[in-house]
Amino acid sequence: MSGLVTEDDLARARTDAAFRQQLFVDNLERLLEALKVMRKTNAPTPEAARQIREGVDLAVKLADRLQAASQDPDPQAA
Repeated sequence: MSGLVTEDDLARARTDAAFRQQLFVDNLERLLEALKVMRKTNAPTPEAARQIREGVDLAVKLADRLQAASQDPDPQAA
């Protein structure tokens, strides 16, 4: 999966647990890569620091959802 998430992706993720989990994984990887690039900037601005904090918060939420999905026996959950 590449690019932005589409409405069709979101609709499928609501009904397909395996697709939903892969969507989480793919987007978590993209987010972590973007955070790595932002962290390497020479002179981070206050705005960049805020965006990095928000990205880290989102990464933690995605990781929590991935963990919950892998432990939940109900494929319609999450």
